Amino acid sequence: MSVLSRLFDRFLGLPKATTPAIEVTRGLDVPMPDGVVLSADRYRPRGAGPLPVVLVRTPYGKHQLLSKGIAGVLARRGMQVVVQDTRGTFGSGGRFSAFHQERDDGLATAAWLREQPWCDGKLAMTGASYLGYTQWAVGPYLDPPLEAMCLGITASEFTTSFYPGGVLALHNMLTWAALIGTQEEARLGGLLPDPRRQRRLRRAMAHVPISTSDVAAIGKEVPFLREVTGHAEPGDDFWSGTEHNSALAKLSTPTSMVTGWWDLFLPAQLRDFAALREAGRHSRIVIGPWGHDLDAIRALLIDQVSWLSAHLLDGPTPTNRSPVRLYLQRAGRWLDFDRWPPAQSTPTSLYLLPHRGLGWESPPDGSASATFTYDPAHPTRSSGGPLLDVRQSKQRDNRQTELRSDVLVYTGQPLPRDLDLVGPVTATVYVRTDTGHADLFVRLCDVDLAGVSRNVTDGIVRLPSETGEVKVEVELHPTGYRFKLGHRLRVQVAGGAFPRFARNHGTGEPVGRAVRTRTTRFEVFQDAGRPSMLTLPVLDDDAPTPDNH
Repeated sequence: MSVLSRLFDRFLGLPKATTPAIEVTRGLDVPMPDGVVLSADRYRPRGAGPLPVVLVRTPYGKHQLLSKGIAGVLARRGMQVVVQDTRGTFGSGGRFSAFHQERDDGLATAAWLREQPWCDGKLAMTGASYLGYTQWAVGPYLDPPLEAMCLGITASEFTTSFYPGGVLALHNMLTWAALIGTQEEARLGGLLPDPRRQRRLRRAMAHVPISTSDVAAIGKEVPFLREVTGHAEPGDDFWSGTEHNSALAKLSTPTSMVTGWWDLFLPAQLRDFAALREAGRHSRIVIGPWGHDLDAIRALLIDQVSWLSAHLLDGPTPTNRSPVRLYLQRAGRWLDFDRWPPAQSTPTSLYLLPHRGLGWESPPDGSASATFTYDPAHPTRSSGGPLLDVRQSKQRDNRQTELRSDVLVYTGQPLPRDLDLVGPVTATVYVRTDTGHADLFVRLCDVDLAGVSRNVTDGIVRLPSETGEVKVEVELHPTGYRFKLGHRLRVQVAGGAFPRFARNHGTGEPVGRAVRTRTTRFEVFQDAGRPSMLTLPVLDDDAPTPDNH
């Protein structure tokens, strides 16, 4: 066992390795039914006989430090791990077609593994993000089933994360397209930042048409970017074959999940968890103060050791864990619950009021509204939120955005006591536009005693294509957050949040091809007959006492 391995284990806070001597077999050829060969490496305790296999399928390179780190951690604890490059990436043959190939290739790989003399027939899977998605592409369909799954910052379907509320998530999609388009030529596999490339990527966010922004970002076409921009319109079923949420009821495998309040897949992953629990499946989840970042992956690495040991090596079954463990932000505490959403949270209405106020009582009778104009040629900017680029994600100061004339800002009174929110957040907004082609962005912020406004959660929705008054529901990111005594709640309402989301050009053209722009005038209603509001999950006073973990 190398010094580096010991330091890595110590950094993670893992128990002492039980089998420090491991062996690695590189370049295993795994044949697919169509003749393509996928490449894999195998890690296992030295001299061991047949063992279960933990399968990790990655498009980011089996030789990368993270892939080797996952395999080494588990192998040093008595497990056998096979790390495989997905089709068309690094050592594997064929063409990479993101998300579309993982079911067939994953099932073929599982069948091949079970035929090997060094496999005892038992399989499990682990991994984060795309590596987690490859588990969902296999788990519900494999017979006999997987023994265990460890799912980090991922979901059974990514479509709702590509187009939240029906709006293209431009920043995240272009960031990932640039990553997969350059990873095999980047320095140290992209581990070292390239400031020039990052500046070019930021400029490419404003490129039109969006369908060619891959060339603007990295100088060449990326098939994924062309697909995600070319199939962004309502009713397009291009991604339906990649969505595995409808197969959740088939899954009998015990699952352990790790995610973060600032992860872009959080809403979809929580839907997966709730569906599994409702179906009576054995599943647990941890939600920390993380984004799509190394902190979440570190938590997954720790989580997978106990989960896989219990299900593959007859280790002690974790019994001191509630199904839901979550971190209450700004309180510095962990909370345990039996379900998601927590039964102890009460949906509570927070109303938009005339004169840009917020209140817990409904607005007065009479007509009241506020207006603004959205100009896609000069789109409303946003900062922070659940972004893949961790340098720009999570909470940020929103005061510059709130000074813009195309943002409505509603602010409440100082809180008389701490206010804890744990659960889903939604907004109901009565709105009218003059073009019928528009998006609506709603953000909840925390204003501290110094007047700094920081984003807590937000959401966006594509409005119906009509110019009359409409009532729209906006799904904001779920949250676990404490607004402290004396702080104020603030709500922003805008026609977009660029470059996080693609701008709505106001013309009705498909987003991937749109170039022309047209301004849109918004009227947001805030009266008793049209009560625009947020529905907040207020944690009851008799909720479990927070405990440190």
